[in-house]
Amino acid sequence: MPFTIFTIVGARPQFIKAAAVSRAIRNLYSSDLTEFIVHTGQHYDSGMSDVFFEELEIPKPAFHLHVGSASHGAQTASMMTALETLFLNEKPDLVLVYGDTNSTLAGALSASKIQIPVVHVEAGLRSFNKAMPEEINRILTDHVSTLLFTPTQTGVENLKREGFGQTENTQVDANHPLVVHSGDVMYDNALYFRKLAEEKANDWFRTLGADNGFILATIHRNANTDDPNRLKSLLTGLSNASKYLNQPVFLPLHPRTLKMIQQFGESDAFFTDLASRNIRILPPASYLQMVLLEARCTFIMTDSGGVQKEAYFYRKPCLVLRPETEWVELVQSGAAILVDADEKRMQEAVAFFSNQEYPAPDGFYGDGKSAEFICGEILQMLKSQKDSANCGT
Repeated sequence: MPFTIFTIVGARPQFIKAAAVSRAIRNLYSSDLTEFIVHTGQHYDSGMSDVFFEELEIPKPAFHLHVGSASHGAQTASMMTALETLFLNEKPDLVLVYGDTNSTLAGALSASKIQIPVVHVEAGLRSFNKAMPEEINRILTDHVSTLLFTPTQTGVENLKREGFGQTENTQVDANHPLVVHSGDVMYDNALYFRKLAEEKANDWFRTLGADNGFILATIHRNANTDDPNRLKSLLTGLSNASKYLNQPVFLPLHPRTLKMIQQFGESDAFFTDLASRNIRILPPASYLQMVLLEARCTFIMTDSGGVQKEAYFYRKPCLVLRPETEWVELVQSGAAILVDADEKRMQEAVAFFSNQEYPAPDGFYGDGKSAEFICGEILQMLKSQKDSANCGT
């Protein structure tokens, strides 16, 4: 009998990461591993959810919790209540979580409390800013996980500092978690989907009229969207970059950011007149559309962790619209610059990158086969645990 894996997803970045591991299970491990996808409903807009399953060839969710939007505590609690019931009824051999969302934390806590092994893909990341909900989610998820896959060596070092000592595959259980440097499944996807994006999203791209270059921007984090002064500074920085490069800014807008711009625009005309600042609002981009935008843009300005890495995969200078990043290698290598919401720093970074050769690749994120490696390690752990259980009976 194959081992059963319940994969917990709920937000756009998780759908993308799950695509790589799901593909590896189907292509290489289908006789040993059976995956069931559980969609929490954290992202419920079809433009932020359904389209990714279709484009990325991810199996349709076997279970959908339909949790929807709520405060952090209420949303996480609703997920945990539903997940605990599901796990007790279905009894999976393992629960797999990705990244740092409320869905990640809910899946990890629910499983660990009823002694189901938790595997965390993208473990060990730290921004060292606990004001970010994502940082809390990362730390707590790591500390209840049994098998932790870090995308970079920095992640291994972060976990060592927090008391994780085991990096060799000996006894592995909740009390003896194993940390493994796997590389990044997002890099797997960048290689796999680039050609598909050129084929399937090119007609859509032509409608944008971007023949003379453009800047790509994304803004979605609460700290950036919920403060009108901070959001105005970010948008002003985008407009200044547009003037400096004489190129439009394409801003695929997260539903939350759109809601806040409309809300602030009720009392401040700045937010209702972005077109005059050469900022073009686009609907949420599908994954393949986003790949094409990243591959063909001049610069990327973002507060997204995933987009920071994708900028590196496609060799694009990146301005990070945050005071810190969990992807410290990008800043240290010169591929990205932290600018926060500081208009002057944004201007300086655009000028710097305009006159600077992009750094040579350093291979931070593996060889493009991280998902295959992760599946092999999962299978090895499950077989070892089964053998140990059989020896004890």
